[in-house]
Amino acid sequence: MEPYNYYIYKSLHVIFVVSYFAGLFYIVRLMIYHTDAQKLPSPEKEILTKQYTFMEKRLWNIITVPAFVIMVVMGINMLYKSPGLLNAGWMQFKLGFILLLFAYHYWCWKTLREFQQNIFKYTSVRLRMMNEVATIILFAVVFAVIQKSGFERHWPWAIISFFGVGIILMMIVKLVNRNKK
Repeated sequence: MEPYNYYIYKSLHVIFVVSYFAGLFYIVRLMIYHTDAQKLPSPEKEILTKQYTFMEKRLWNIITVPAFVIMVVMGINMLYKSPGLLNAGWMQFKLGFILLLFAYHYWCWKTLREFQQNIFKYTSVRLRMMNEVATIILFAVVFAVIQKSGFERHWPWAIISFFGVGIILMMIVKLVNRNKK
């Protein structure tokens, strides 16, 4: 049986996972709006660009990054309190997707920095597709954690399924937004 403070770490971890993913989902949505605003005439373009830049900075610095840090610290605390978890297949699968999440976090940060320098490399459709990456990671992690032992027996199919769902989501986004450039 885990010590009581393990459950405190676990509770805080879950709360900040929710906060972090809310921040990730919304930051990319703001990037989409920010990108779309670049096509507008003056002064609307400048007004919206200033507002989106302000909103992106606040969301990233006040909600997303602090939630990310607390989520990671609580996760590390749980692994420290129960190091045997590192031997579980579901945890290894989860940590693999967490590495993908770190890469996605870096991509979001890098893209935000580019936006602040008025560099817009991605179309709003591409950003919509990128927004689904966080969804796929969230699905994979939640399924691994909830299903645990059953998941360990079927992990190859789980990987194929998650990437299959990801491809389907990206195709739907592309189809729905086919007229947007």
